[in-house]
Amino acid sequence: MSDTLMDIMPLASRGYCCSQILVILALEAQGLEDPAAVRAASGLCNGLGKSGACCGILTGGCCALGLYLGKGADTETTADRADLLYSEFVEWFRSRVVPDYGDVTCDAILKGGPPNVSLCGNLLAEAWERILTLLAENEIDPSVPREA
Repeated sequence: MSDTLMDIMPLASRGYCCSQILVILALEAQGLEDPAAVRAASGLCNGLGKSGACCGILTGGCCALGLYLGKGADTETTADRADLLYSEFVEWFRSRVVPDYGDVTCDAILKGGPPNVSLCGNLLAEAWERILTLLAENEIDPSVPREA
């Protein structure tokens, strides 16, 4: 079991969904807590509001990247390479998931069943590792919060 999966399992056992876990991992990497951001990510749980639509790993991963790249105040601008990094993450996820599951929806990945961390845990860990790789390739330190 990977170190990342060891970080994920306790969060899942405490009731956080995939999208929330990726946001929590990004916040923890920065030494931050932000219950409001974690609550907001709950709207992405189990495929956009529990609809079975787009997987929370994909949407939550984009949110986690947004903590490093997005505009969060009037005095900020979106990072220069934000669109490219979001796109690279989305394409990685599609190429990783579609061959095995046929689509990037929770329904496709879970085969219409309930959320299952044993099924999604490895994919969640891979997604976090991919986010860290994208940040490193773009010389963004995941431990440093974005400054306004």
